[in-house]
Amino acid sequence: MSGSKPLEGLLVVSMEQAVAAPYCASRLADAGARVIKIERAEGDFARAYDAVAKGQSSYFVWLNRGKESLCLDIKNPADKALLAKLIARADVFIQNLAPGAMARAGFASAALREKHPRLITVDISGYGDEGDYATMKAYDLLVQAESGLASITGRAEGAGRVGVSACDIACGMHSYAAVLEALIERGITGRGKGIAVSLFDGMADWMTVPLLQYEGTGRNPPRIGLAHPSICPYGAFETADGHPVLIAIQNEREWAGFCEAFLEDAGLPAREGFRSNNERVAHRPMVDAHIARVFAGLTREECAARLRRANTAYGFVNDCEGLRTHPALRRVTVETPNGPVQVGAPPARLSDGPRALGAVPAIGQHSAAIRAEFGG
Repeated sequence: MSGSKPLEGLLVVSMEQAVAAPYCASRLADAGARVIKIERAEGDFARAYDAVAKGQSSYFVWLNRGKESLCLDIKNPADKALLAKLIARADVFIQNLAPGAMARAGFASAALREKHPRLITVDISGYGDEGDYATMKAYDLLVQAESGLASITGRAEGAGRVGVSACDIACGMHSYAAVLEALIERGITGRGKGIAVSLFDGMADWMTVPLLQYEGTGRNPPRIGLAHPSICPYGAFETADGHPVLIAIQNEREWAGFCEAFLEDAGLPAREGFRSNNERVAHRPMVDAHIARVFAGLTREECAARLRRANTAYGFVNDCEGLRTHPALRRVTVETPNGPVQVGAPPARLSDGPRALGAVPAIGQHSAAIRAEFGG
């Protein structure tokens, strides 16, 4: 059974590059929208980020399935006119060029919506279009640093980067959700709307809990690696065979069960320093050291067996090989110009079955056909 594609019949035009806008557009394509990706003659620069997916960029393969590639130079009057024709027929127009670039080219979002009232416009930026930061270049790691994310990530020795493009991805996810809301609203009112999402705003939303913790305590949340700043015990412990196991204790009932069935010390929750989560957080080195001694005497499998008996939440600290062979990992195949590539499956599992995913386009693969179709 093949999953339905509820956005079939919709046209999305996307002046996009890198990660955030392509993420949004790729999810619209997965849901059935026709997505025309506008690229420069040399292509989206994300095509050159690496060459590990059959000689192609892993980023580009991941985020550009199901799209048509059209090469345009909007400084060329004929290409500019073709873009105007595309937007006139589009349901959604997405852009993440440099701040002000589309307005200077004559494609300001508000003016487009005034001309085409059903159009939904999406402007993706680094920091929005107001204030001193509006003209700042904003790449993912820069925004991780500016938003405070890097300051709470990593080990005590220093700030760290989240190992994936978290700010770009958050922005793309927020943009995709906002487009779906706007399409629902347009189905009721008949009118499109403008959407503006910045990488900074997307991550600032994710940073709400650390921000509130700082404002409530006057202290920045500490960097504590594979641990939790507000819960103890919650972290990774080395086993006798060198495979770390991560545990998470959420409440006192779970703590009591862990002490009895894993630590084999049912009286521990009554001892000073171990009696409540707040007390354990205050004495974290002592608590963690006590637990670590038990883990160090057991193999990973012995730890897993005891943790299951204790009904304690746990997980193994995997690397990418562990992910590749993980029993819960689902993969799907997408066609690319260099052959099929397996990627992670879309997270949402649909009752009518998985959707077929479109192919990743070569640079300008559809230029001739689109020019013929739209008279450009």
